[in-house]
Amino acid sequence: MTKTWWKESVVYQIYPRSFMDSNGDGIGDINGITQKLDYLKKLGVDVLWLSPVYQSPNDDNGYDISDYQAIMPEFGTMEDFDRMLSEAHKRGIRIVMDLVVNHTSDEHPWFVESRKSKDNPYRDFYIWRQGKEVQEKGTAVTREPNNWGSFFSGSAWQYDKETDMYYLHLFSRKQPDLNWENDKVRENVFSMMDWWLKKGIDGFRMDVISLISKVQSFPDGPAKMNSSYGDAGPYTANGPRVHEYLKEMNQKVLSKYDIMTVGEASGVTVEEAKKYASLDGSELNMVFQFEHMDLDGGETFKWNDKKMDLVELKETLSKWQTELDEKAWNSLYWDNHDQPRIVSRLGDDRVYRERSAKMLATCLHMMQGTPYIYQGEELGMTNAPFGGIEDFRDIESINAFRELTGRGMDGETILKYIRYKSRDNARTPFQWDDSHMAGFTTGTPWIMVNPNYKEINAKKALEQEDSVFYYYQKLIRLRKEYPVIVYGHYKLLLPESRQLYVYTREYEGERLLTICNFTGESTECRIPAEFMEGKILISNTHRSQVTEENLVLEPYEALVLYCPAV
Repeated sequence: MTKTWWKESVVYQIYPRSFMDSNGDGIGDINGITQKLDYLKKLGVDVLWLSPVYQSPNDDNGYDISDYQAIMPEFGTMEDFDRMLSEAHKRGIRIVMDLVVNHTSDEHPWFVESRKSKDNPYRDFYIWRQGKEVQEKGTAVTREPNNWGSFFSGSAWQYDKETDMYYLHLFSRKQPDLNWENDKVRENVFSMMDWWLKKGIDGFRMDVISLISKVQSFPDGPAKMNSSYGDAGPYTANGPRVHEYLKEMNQKVLSKYDIMTVGEASGVTVEEAKKYASLDGSELNMVFQFEHMDLDGGETFKWNDKKMDLVELKETLSKWQTELDEKAWNSLYWDNHDQPRIVSRLGDDRVYRERSAKMLATCLHMMQGTPYIYQGEELGMTNAPFGGIEDFRDIESINAFRELTGRGMDGETILKYIRYKSRDNARTPFQWDDSHMAGFTTGTPWIMVNPNYKEINAKKALEQEDSVFYYYQKLIRLRKEYPVIVYGHYKLLLPESRQLYVYTREYEGERLLTICNFTGESTECRIPAEFMEGKILISNTHRSQVTEENLVLEPYEALVLYCPAV
């Protein structure tokens, strides 16, 4: 397997709006990131992935871009960005930008022109279709071109009276989808990417990149549970030309730079991932897949408070570990800006918060792939105690509440589910210290601060020798010291255990055994004979040696044993 820096790196995701506010307006900004680079250097991460900082009207927190080559004034200026990039590079930290090119904002100049007339030069930059005439109670009425639903609730089509046609928006109505069938769209996107890479950034995380190619007949989608609309996924995810487009992007832009690329790939299968992230380097370096994150979907899909099944989780993660081995590259994550906090989802955010946070980190970071840490994960930050819907800022959560209660579902039940699953759980301000507003801002924050910041904050973590922060620091350091952690082949043990996640890694004679107790109960685990002489690389219970073959693990204990090549 070819060794490369992005396989050996650990990535830290920053959600700029919530990371650090340098000017007291309640919104995190680029200068705030620059102020905290030494903290990130101390943690030991190699790459920062920034959620969008481009010019945007902020309908979807910056994922609706109105100018790809300008900075949102709330976040600062291009000069601020250039200084942050320079300061990060001085510390040996690379910067990866969020690339959002499935759609733009409806305030982007391309769309402003596109909607003016049917013969405008920019008309075909977006996906416009005539409405469909249907009979309703004996009367002919015009409806959307098909039944597709938006991922943010409601129809995926918006009527525009200027030209009496509909445009496609798989997300918000203010996020019209670009028409990648148009050569000029691709040329403009590639030119913009090249501009950023010439500036010196180190790669792209590509938002919903698997959706850029649509089936051009635009057929109705299958029915979706708890929705009046059809599922657009079968005709938009991993579409007919997506690999052609990414190969073109790679050839014309990506291959000319030594960068890191990761594609967020909704609906991706293992077989598709082998194409997106093939080790032949023809498309992207790796993809984000959601299969493990969707295991607690339940009958109502996202909105529920179901817990993940450990046996299913192991089966899913193991499939990706083994089937991509030597064919493509994994990205490893529990948390990001679109997921609730993992310690509240899979761990115990009350009695065993620190220990379960360390266990979850161990389980992930010992696998094959590039690990991603989301801001605050290294502190064991938890879900927030949101109250009513007025506490939320996330368009997906607010729209879901309106749609589901509008269809007669109980408001308190829906609120309970949204509190548990909302993306806003990841977006509460970073907890820097125990001062006013967690040290995030001197003003009023754009979203509530989690009140547990007095107990959970970076200042306290840096003063506490066995904090979650220093545990993550050690995991990152071990990754740099032991090639088996990066490149080793994976094998799952005890697949049917409902308490333990146990797996081995092997590389050029080196061997690792990772044992994680996913429960709040003591649990026995038999240590394979070949690991009885193994050295403990890391433990979240200060265990210093293994003397008995049948080891009794403490609640949420994690342990990694290492055997060198003979």
